Amino acid sequence: MKILIVEDEKELALSIQQYLQKENYVCEIATNIKEGREKIEYFDYDCILLDIMLPGGSGLTLLEELKQDKKMDGVIIVSAKNSLEDRIFSLKAGADDYLSKPFHLAELSARVQSIIRRRQMGGSNEISFQDIKIDIRAKAVFVENKEICLTKTEFELLLFMVMNKGRVISKNAIAEHLSGQSAMYFDNFDIIYTHIKNLKKKLSSMGSSIKTIYGTGYKLS
Repeated sequence: MKILIVEDEKELALSIQQYLQKENYVCEIATNIKEGREKIEYFDYDCILLDIMLPGGSGLTLLEELKQDKKMDGVIIVSAKNSLEDRIFSLKAGADDYLSKPFHLAELSARVQSIIRRRQMGGSNEISFQDIKIDIRAKAVFVENKEICLTKTEFELLLFMVMNKGRVISKNAIAEHLSGQSAMYFDNFDIIYTHIKNLKKKLSSMGSSIKTIYGTGYKLS
């Protein structure tokens, strides 16, 4: 899962990043309106943590731009402004949640998880595709009710593919999802090919498979 933290308090942004990374999220940071706009324009995120008061303008401007562009990223407003007016305006503008500073990182993590479940999995802790079942909370994968052992990266890769079931996923999209950075910065995709190969092997032994669409990407079959 990929998170964008748009926050100009660098110590807070880093503490959020470190905490969420321990929860197995890929996290990027933007410290002003310009950086936030560029990242949102080029990449998709499962959840965006968005401060209101930012260098260069208001985070609510980015929220409005997100909704105008019909992007589906979940948004939590994280702000020192705790007025009822700001909270109501943010939620009416399309934010999924509003969290006032100071807050506990565990609460933030719980809200992130809740939004991702609600937006992408209908609030469930499980997601399935044919004979594959993924328990998000337990980080467990079952094929025909038999558990298979996956590495952290393999789990994230399979979850990403199941959440995009029915679609062909490009190696660029996989690289960006797993690493949190643009595929343009990759010298090659060898590490991605390795993860795909290993996951293919484990799934094929259980009767499921990942199909290579040559010149395009990969698809669960």
